[in-house]
Amino acid sequence: MHDYPAEFAIVPLTAAPSATVTVPGSKSITNRALVLAALTPMDVPLRLTGALLSEDTEVMVAALQALGYAVEPHWDAAEPYVWFPYQERATVPATEADLFVANSGTTVRFLTALVAAGRGRYRLDGIPRMRERPIRDLLDALNQLRGVRATSEAGNGCPPVVIESDGVCTGQRVTVRAGVSSQFLSGLLMAAPHYAGDAEPVEIEVVGPTVSEPYIAMTLAMMRQWGYEVEAVGNVYRVPAASLHNLANYAIEPDASAASYFWAAAAVAGGRVTVAGLTRQSLQGDVRFVDVLAQMGCRVEECDSGITVHGGRLRGVDVDMNDISDTVMTLGAVALFADGPTTIRNVAHIRHKETDRIAALATELRKFGAAVAERDDGLTITPGPLRGAAVDTYNDHRMAMSLALVGLKVPGVVIRNPGCVAKTYPDFWRDLEALRRHEE
Repeated sequence: MHDYPAEFAIVPLTAAPSATVTVPGSKSITNRALVLAALTPMDVPLRLTGALLSEDTEVMVAALQALGYAVEPHWDAAEPYVWFPYQERATVPATEADLFVANSGTTVRFLTALVAAGRGRYRLDGIPRMRERPIRDLLDALNQLRGVRATSEAGNGCPPVVIESDGVCTGQRVTVRAGVSSQFLSGLLMAAPHYAGDAEPVEIEVVGPTVSEPYIAMTLAMMRQWGYEVEAVGNVYRVPAASLHNLANYAIEPDASAASYFWAAAAVAGGRVTVAGLTRQSLQGDVRFVDVLAQMGCRVEECDSGITVHGGRLRGVDVDMNDISDTVMTLGAVALFADGPTTIRNVAHIRHKETDRIAALATELRKFGAAVAERDDGLTITPGPLRGAAVDTYNDHRMAMSLALVGLKVPGVVIRNPGCVAKTYPDFWRDLEALRRHEE
């Protein structure tokens, strides 16, 4: 998609920005929509508009195609979309597949659950980091389904995984743990209509704590938009069997995690930044990042067309970020410019993301001059005199985009491996540079 240099130097803004930006479609919604579109019997063709073009979504599309689904991406259209022809049945077409998932957590977890509804043998593998990312809790849940055998090839609870299924065809009850990733539960919920019998729904019971609960709410809301009447009672979800639906178009929201970088740019550099197309009614919990910025001293304005953040004098905060953990790194960058320390709590699960995000963030923020105390479930950032630095990104898109914010104010910030943003936001550097055209 793009040619990126090995390093990218961030040039500080010469004045506070005054900008309205449009960020690409949500990765989380796009990959859920792709799975739901593949799994839902439809009597009309379906068009997913506003779909995100990125490494993670291309990996998902390619994997669905390898499974035999008729998925037609139109990435070159003025507004990218994905087309699904009409399908009366939505079983897994392929009886054998070897799927490459790169480092896409949504792809490996959603498709591991999806192929259990097929009939055959399916293997999923990715890059070396993917082979370190846990999936045991999902495999344990799938092994409770009659006719399914789910194994970790290395026996360590991580990919590569192999799913062998005789075709699940009766309503069942399974338990799952979602304390490491909410994606285990989301994957089961979306595939469950194909585990269900004609009369009996599948019941999924969650055991123990659940991280990133807004993503579960997103999955449930999208399933209901698709016509699945999922019943949630406490920690038990009853999912009915798949039936024919006639959803012809589904519009994907702008990405709230991506929006966090531009709202944070206003906090770091002052001025005003509006992200268009996102409101409090979003399916995405990460819109609540603006509430953290408001606690720090920013002014937040909301209207039907978007959310605006106005920069202000920043103060440190103490915040539980379990529900909005994809914005931890964004807050880490903003915290460098606050008066007093900022403490981030209850995010131990982000150690299992594209990198160990707690350790990586602590290491890189220290390069800028901050004192950082690392804990198992978070960190405390105490600002110090700031200096430029060449920072490592650990092949983690969110590390690259967050650390770049420091360079909007501090000279000498260099981002190594800037191309890792392609995972979810290939045009990030272009869009960040556009702030320079709107300086006050």
